[in-house]
Amino acid sequence: MRGFLHELFVPHTHDAADAVDDALEASRQGVRAVKVSLWLLLATTVLQFAVVLASGSVALLADTIHNFSDALTAVPLWVAFNLARRPPSRRYTYGYGRAEDLAGLFIVAVVALSAVLAAWQSVDRLLHPHDVQNLWWVLAAGLIGFAGNETVAGYRIRIGRRIGSAALVADGVHARTDGFTSLAVVAGAVGVMLGFPLADPIIGLLISVAILVLLGGTVKSIGRRLMDAIDPDLLERAESALAAAPGVEAVLGVRLRWVGHRLQGAAIVRVADRPLSEVQLVTAEAERRVRSAVPQLDDLPVRAVTE
Repeated sequence: MRGFLHELFVPHTHDAADAVDDALEASRQGVRAVKVSLWLLLATTVLQFAVVLASGSVALLADTIHNFSDALTAVPLWVAFNLARRPPSRRYTYGYGRAEDLAGLFIVAVVALSAVLAAWQSVDRLLHPHDVQNLWWVLAAGLIGFAGNETVAGYRIRIGRRIGSAALVADGVHARTDGFTSLAVVAGAVGVMLGFPLADPIIGLLISVAILVLLGGTVKSIGRRLMDAIDPDLLERAESALAAAPGVEAVLGVRLRWVGHRLQGAAIVRVADRPLSEVQLVTAEAERRVRSAVPQLDDLPVRAVTE
């Protein structure tokens, strides 16, 4: 169960077997994912807000606010993926891929702000109770919110994994938490139906707390990316590919880091003392093998030593 929940809310983001090799195509897929999820979430938010006006449910209001913030987070991602298409310049020699990680930070801030706003509304309703109307509509809106968010979450996480975008995966996790908080709205509506009117603001407050707790996994993922952390399995894959190259006696060191959804790095291998032309053939073959083993790799110069 623990592993299932970890995979659900903190999915593995970088070790993608079906990674796309072309950076431009990866950015196009990212933009497409952002566009589709933006319109789906806006449609979900509009439907939920209409029910909020008709019912006065503060739990549904909290869910609607969060869904709207989730839709807004598509905007910085859209900008980031378009920036990633730009070629490197003399000032940004590694390109503009880091814009995705900055977008991830913005997403974290928006999620936290929406959780605080929803909590404030829920506490206010606890202090000043108000009857909830049209409970069946509230229940239906909660189910719509879950369906819409889970659809968007699965799509964002799948594309984010494919292109290696931590920001897009983070936004997918955000949408997934929204989906489960929408189910909490359903529980609140059922509680009011059973004669417990405070169930609505209590559920709204629990939604806010759950958002903040689950946000921790996303913060960790984005923080690791900003600190140039990578999956150890990815490093082992690169080392194994280098070690298997003919003429390589040992792999002395490999460094990798993410720049947006692409990898940069360097490697040092030991080879036998031989003519320079043969050493160049060995390093060229080593580079070819590691690029084949790690499809998201843009640049990994291999330096050979004979000591």
